[in-house]
Amino acid sequence: MTESINPSTVPAPAGPYSQAVRVSAPGQWLHVSGQIGVRADGSLADGVEAQATVAWQNLLALLDAAGMGVQHLVKLGTFLVDREHLARVNPVRARFLGDARPASTLIVARELARPEWLFEIEAVAFRAD
Repeated sequence: MTESINPSTVPAPAGPYSQAVRVSAPGQWLHVSGQIGVRADGSLADGVEAQATVAWQNLLALLDAAGMGVQHLVKLGTFLVDREHLARVNPVRARFLGDARPASTLIVARELARPEWLFEIEAVAFRAD
């Protein structure tokens, strides 16, 4: 089982996430490498919102292949190349996450591994046995 940890002794989360997530059951872990806006056919989505959508679709496909869903996410790492993109990718995140509130980190970097990549997301998920 997972439990969000947001005690009053630390600042409240600055967005829709948990400060920490406790995992307290035997189960299976899934560590997902950074997903980008590249479709299964190798084509790159155009623009940051489209790249975020495809990256989230890729993440959910990997969760599904492991018998998991967004409710099993315990940690997300999101990477952007421009802080201004946050307003465009936050609604994408909300659409895919729903009520799930995994621990999360957002990093704005000058660039990702390839200059055409505008968005990347990595994840850790846990499913209790």
